[in-house]
Amino acid sequence: MKKQFLKVLGVVLLVGTMNACREKEPEPEYYELGVMVLNAGNFFDNNGSVSFFKREKTTAETDVFSDKNGRSFSGGVQGYAETGEHSLILVDNDKAGLDKVEIVNLGKWTSEASLGAPDIENPRAVIGISPTKAYVSCYGATGVFPNYFANPGYVAVIDLSTLKVIKKIPAQKGAAKMVKFGNDVYLGNDSGAAELLVIDTATDAVKRTLKIGAGPEPISPDANGKLWVKTGFSVVRLNPQTDQVEATLKVGTDPRKSPSSFAVTPDGRGFYYIYSFYDTVSGVNKGETHYFSIDDTSIPGNKPIINRAFTGLGVDPLQGLIYGGVTPSYKQAGYVARYRPNGEKLDSIKVGIAPSGFFFK
Repeated sequence: MKKQFLKVLGVVLLVGTMNACREKEPEPEYYELGVMVLNAGNFFDNNGSVSFFKREKTTAETDVFSDKNGRSFSGGVQGYAETGEHSLILVDNDKAGLDKVEIVNLGKWTSEASLGAPDIENPRAVIGISPTKAYVSCYGATGVFPNYFANPGYVAVIDLSTLKVIKKIPAQKGAAKMVKFGNDVYLGNDSGAAELLVIDTATDAVKRTLKIGAGPEPISPDANGKLWVKTGFSVVRLNPQTDQVEATLKVGTDPRKSPSSFAVTPDGRGFYYIYSFYDTVSGVNKGETHYFSIDDTSIPGNKPIINRAFTGLGVDPLQGLIYGGVTPSYKQAGYVARYRPNGEKLDSIKVGIAPSGFFFK
């Protein structure tokens, strides 16, 4: 009888130990896998949002932050990044001094901090540097028409262990798009200045300045380890090892249109982009979505993949699908249209106002 009791006790302890082990295994967070959609909103209504949906679904949670925190961003959504245990959302309010970076828990999306002026003013882009550090490029305090870029820009360095800005890296006016390449960050600008700054992420300081054309906008590295940069109506291929421009390709020949919203393919061997112009009569952008290969020697801009322009463009690195943001107006919900690489439309998903960017996870 005693032996039988000990056997039963041993089985109970074993089961309890196994259950304890199971309980220690972290459950996947809801927002781990899927697509984040950045909805810029109407600038003067300050109603930007972030939507989320799983790839296999055709419905989205249209305002994740409000759902989880019981309040809105109170501004337009300008940028988004994830690093370590955090998601960072750039919020641009139409009134001076009310811009901020919202920092939320990566999986649960509960608010952890809001960083505002004077550390964050007119934020334009955000990237993760390490699990405990992020960069946010800022215009700084803006001027008035016609001199919006009255002050130098900067890059705010955020320590994610303390959730504070610990340094501002001085930058050119209109500091904007950033791309991380190895241990460096390439910083462009919207002011028309020719400087492309190279920031050392180990020292958080500018280590050199490259002059490759007006208003450079770093796009992405390619499969060959070269960095592509938009400048004016052209794209250039830059060798990061030598700082030399290896090729300059003018995009298209239509004098009305300009290229924007470049999105690299999953294999790094090509780019999709929007080629469009603003139609003053209808008040909307008109144009098409195109593609070029990194091996092309010219970009004619006359063979669109999709015969429409979007307010945002992205390519899913897992599925290779093209995502386009559709904005019927800045007073109503927008949509995400999904396409195969050949331009065949698959479906559309209702999201927030003015979908303008995507983050795939």
